[in-house]
Amino acid sequence: MPAIRFFVAALAVAAATQALAQDWPTRPVTMVVPYAAGGPADIVGRMVVPRMSDVLGQQVVVENVGGAGGITGASRVARATPDGYQFMMGPAGLMTQNEALYKHLPYDAVKDFTGIGMIATAPPILIVRKDLPVDNLQEFIAYAKAHQGTLKFGSAGAGSGPHVTCLLLNSAIGITAATHIPYRGSAQAEQDLVAGRFDYMCDFISTALPQIRGNTVKPIATLTRERTPVLPDLASAAEQGLKDFDTPGWYSLVAPAATPRAVIARLNQALGAALDDAPARDRLQQLGNTVVPKAERSPEWLNRFIRSEIAKWGPPIKASGTSLD
Repeated sequence: MPAIRFFVAALAVAAATQALAQDWPTRPVTMVVPYAAGGPADIVGRMVVPRMSDVLGQQVVVENVGGAGGITGASRVARATPDGYQFMMGPAGLMTQNEALYKHLPYDAVKDFTGIGMIATAPPILIVRKDLPVDNLQEFIAYAKAHQGTLKFGSAGAGSGPHVTCLLLNSAIGITAATHIPYRGSAQAEQDLVAGRFDYMCDFISTALPQIRGNTVKPIATLTRERTPVLPDLASAAEQGLKDFDTPGWYSLVAPAATPRAVIARLNQALGAALDDAPARDRLQQLGNTVVPKAERSPEWLNRFIRSEIAKWGPPIKASGTSLD
């Protein structure tokens, strides 16, 4: 009899789960982008929203919750009701690098979130103000070492991907005295770089590319081992002498940890449809992003990947001697 009761209970749970998957969502859902509008994460998130809305049968509303390099938005989603109606764009810096960078982080990327799925990978680009007298990475290194006392770099906020990438770059080339200027998002930072208010930035390609093509900033290096297809003439950091320097960025969707599996499955299905949508894929790739293959889109794959990335980035960030409270 106990076995029969267990079997009946299991069938009831399965039926309830299937019903939930079929009925959810019954109202609009919110994608929190933990940065200001116009930055790389915001651009990528908005590209998948239309098709996701179609598949879910409810509007996916993008809400920008900037501040503290993405931590403000991440903390809010980590504490949100785990019903799927609020999920988050989770980029690399926020989900993995911050775990090593911050002494007291108000969320745990592994314990407080569960993966929905990967979206794309993206290279960061070292860009400098138009009148900086350098044209390649070795010239930049020489200039930076000679002007450490006055050198300034900008980012999308303390702990953001552009900030961490520049910290790792500074450490790799021996720059210890550059001043960091944090902004609420990459778009705001790039406006000031164009205006010449600071010297350089390690921004992701979605927002760097329009400025490069508009000739308002100067590209110095792709901060990965390989060149990006959308900037085929821009040599990588590895090609320019930093052989082991490779800091690829990526974008994912995550939800509060206790979100039901059936809801995660629905969101993953909608995301997969968006990534298979030709116009969305084309827009993502035209801005230098690489849409992940289907084998790397499952929630389980993302959860494993986040854990491996935390383990990967911990040692180099700690070796750089940089930490934030």
